[in-house]
Amino acid sequence: MGMRIGGILAGLLGWMALSVSAQAQEVWITPDLPYFEFEVGEEFYLIERDQDNEARIPDAFAKTSRPCPPFCIQPAVVAEGVESVAEIELMDFILDYVETSEGFLIDARLPSFYQTGTIPGAINMPFNMFIPSGDNPFLDQLLALLGGKLQTSGDWDFTDAKNLLLFSNGPWSGQAPMAIHNLLALGYPADRLRYYRGGMQDWVGMGLSVITPQ
Repeated sequence: MGMRIGGILAGLLGWMALSVSAQAQEVWITPDLPYFEFEVGEEFYLIERDQDNEARIPDAFAKTSRPCPPFCIQPAVVAEGVESVAEIELMDFILDYVETSEGFLIDARLPSFYQTGTIPGAINMPFNMFIPSGDNPFLDQLLALLGGKLQTSGDWDFTDAKNLLLFSNGPWSGQAPMAIHNLLALGYPADRLRYYRGGMQDWVGMGLSVITPQ
């Protein structure tokens, strides 16, 4: 009990320190939002913009041209019924669904990309884990985690499916779109899916916080 209380107090102190430091910002997210704070599983996160007015986009996202395929420009609407969102809507999603444990913010990139940095609050579910194949050892456990129930017929019941927001490396990345199309093929409801087309390229281009997974 004492360790649990100590952990909570440490988290609160960290959150207060982040709040104080953020109040001195001059580069806000919007005119009404200097920074964005949230909690997931007793862990506090802060999303803010880089305060260095001379900051530049990292070299990893500075290329303008990549071979297509596989690095092809993705459509604004990835699939019928799936909402495409930008940065502010992503933060709204965190507030409405991730904090309340009603959904997941999913980094659909391979772990090698995820480990270099991701959006605070995101979990890594690589796109290839959603392949609807009998050879996919992850699929049943993954769909159950997302709220699906396997029926005796072999079909999935997604009545209680979680709300998901998926992203990958950017508008030229097909990883999140592939995961979304595979989920739809399995019967996942389109209105429980969202797509952040900008992905990590637009996120870091806005100077928004990136965390390195532990």
